[in-house]
Amino acid sequence: MSKVTLSTLRKLKQAGEKFASLTAYDAGFARLMDQAGVDVILVGDSLGMVVQGRETTLPVTMGEMVYHTRCVCRGSERALVMSDMPFMSYATPAQALDNAARLMKEGGAHCVKLEVHGGMVETVRLLASYGIPVCAHLGLLPQTVHKLGGYKVQGRDEAAAAEMIAAAQAMVDAGADILVLECVPSALGRAITAAVEAPVIGIGAGADTDGQVLVLHDMLGVTPGKRPKFSHDFLQATGTVQAAFAAYAAAVKERRFPTAAHTVD
Repeated sequence: MSKVTLSTLRKLKQAGEKFASLTAYDAGFARLMDQAGVDVILVGDSLGMVVQGRETTLPVTMGEMVYHTRCVCRGSERALVMSDMPFMSYATPAQALDNAARLMKEGGAHCVKLEVHGGMVETVRLLASYGIPVCAHLGLLPQTVHKLGGYKVQGRDEAAAAEMIAAAQAMVDAGADILVLECVPSALGRAITAAVEAPVIGIGAGADTDGQVLVLHDMLGVTPGKRPKFSHDFLQATGTVQAAFAAYAAAVKERRFPTAAHTVD
């Protein structure tokens, strides 16, 4: 199978074909995902919760993200590897540029992901001007969990939805190559996907986004406590990790996942 690039994802969007993404934090799981047909591997700062056992993603450091990105890149040959910029690693455009460069030079990332708001257009534009591929994360932003007062659905009312659509377009206009939409009503996920040229990856954003992403531990059913409504345990029905990854990738590409039961509407 050929290498997945940003051009690959854009062509899939234009053709109306879906693509699959999962989080990974080490070479072993990344290798299995690669072989199973997962197109985008996200080295998520979710590692703070699912790997390190912390309550939020906030304590994750740049050094940790570089390390885990490097590990994932060693295991992956085909997938596009995207890496999270951790909390307060992109507070200014200059800081964002320095840290994004680290993720790419030291970690080997193909793209960096930032949790964005309307005031970050300059940051995205600066990174893009230096040839750094950018994924702009909108909707529920886990790094602002204390500000939000918990992990809550975003964009429910008309004004908030309109603001998010405008923010998504502004990010793409500034040079963002991919968008991630987390925990928004399916109608909003559909509207943003239709409004922008960039590929849109959803997690709890309905079935109409161009791609889907889940956290590794959620889709294997090993996350302690209650699993997010938008997730699904693919290991239970398949029996092996490799088969679970293949089943997930196939379900996304064949439009069997997510279903209405996985929406946050």
